[in-house]
Amino acid sequence: MAEPLASAKSGKVVITNIGLLLSGDIDRPVLDADTVVVRDGLIEAVGRQADCDIEQADTLIDARRTCVCPGLIDSHVHPVFGDWTPRQNQFGWIDSTMNGGVTTMISAGEVHLPGRPKDIVGLKALAITAQRAYDNFRPGGVKVLAGAPVIEKGMVEDDFRELAAAGVKLLGEVGLGTVKAGEEAAQMVRWARKYGIQSTIHTGGPSIPGSGLIDKDVVLEADADVIGHINGGHTALPWRHVCELCEKSSRAIEIVHNGNEKVALAAANAAIELKCPHRVILGTDGPAGSGVQPLGILRMIAFLSSVGGIPAEQVFCFATGNTARLRGLNCGLVEVGRAADFVFLDRAQHSAGQDLLESVELGDLPGVGMVMIDGIVRCGRSRNTPPAQEVPVVVASH
Repeated sequence: MAEPLASAKSGKVVITNIGLLLSGDIDRPVLDADTVVVRDGLIEAVGRQADCDIEQADTLIDARRTCVCPGLIDSHVHPVFGDWTPRQNQFGWIDSTMNGGVTTMISAGEVHLPGRPKDIVGLKALAITAQRAYDNFRPGGVKVLAGAPVIEKGMVEDDFRELAAAGVKLLGEVGLGTVKAGEEAAQMVRWARKYGIQSTIHTGGPSIPGSGLIDKDVVLEADADVIGHINGGHTALPWRHVCELCEKSSRAIEIVHNGNEKVALAAANAAIELKCPHRVILGTDGPAGSGVQPLGILRMIAFLSSVGGIPAEQVFCFATGNTARLRGLNCGLVEVGRAADFVFLDRAQHSAGQDLLESVELGDLPGVGMVMIDGIVRCGRSRNTPPAQEVPVVVASH
């Protein structure tokens, strides 16, 4: 189902009776609030019900003491067109991922398009087309930030200026094309940064035909904004090299579902030990050879928290506020003026955990009871997660 026309507005939405409000801010992951007021898709107020203007709401939602969390952000996907992927011959994967609480996806390159053009004119045309197509169409309401060209040999500074002027804001994974040397990649990353285009670099062994090993020296020399799948996509670098990347680079540390799980844990804990947990962001790297995982981000949260021993409220920040800040997005944080993208969560029925956070720390996936994007309810009880113990209800809608 597509997003309503851009002119559609949520009006005034009031969410009351929130049991746990996760902020997305890793410095203060839990807010002392039980009410959120939304106006035309943006957060207008956060606080206690007695202190908020809840009158004359167009939509009133009783959260039923469940958890409200910023919508999850998948920092690493490979979309094609619409809600289709040829890699797994699947339709509807983005809508299914929305049922897993994801409200924003960020393309790391539209590399799975059959016949993907690799000449410079063609790759620019594909990037501009993908950016505009997803800007006009939201599968399941999800905000897919696409149009991420895979850089190739022969590109010059003017190509990056032209892409930026056309609205392209991302580079596909450096290393998936013919540019693999650190010095050459670094020059193109600098050009991209000059024109406001954010870059991600492939890290580890090859993942698709045409890609190759990108080792720690290339990653450090290229200095891309995001160290893409630092735990490999799928094959990781040796742990000592991953540790060196965490220590010597100041860039985002991206951990993905379709990577090496042992290295994922080590990278997350290294960031915490280095006192830079704000650098950790999460993605799925799907669709991939191992499949499409609608619950991939929730699975990563439960995995890092339960096996890695990281408090659940902090790991939720990896998938929300950290990504929003590092990628300059107006979502991912429960703050006035931010987009009203929320996922309503509760512990799964019959989980051994006594509440949502404890259940995640025990390794159970939470149940999604509702997903909201720009103040508009996109789904109720998720068709993909285990059933939540409690779900929010729309009390009134005008």
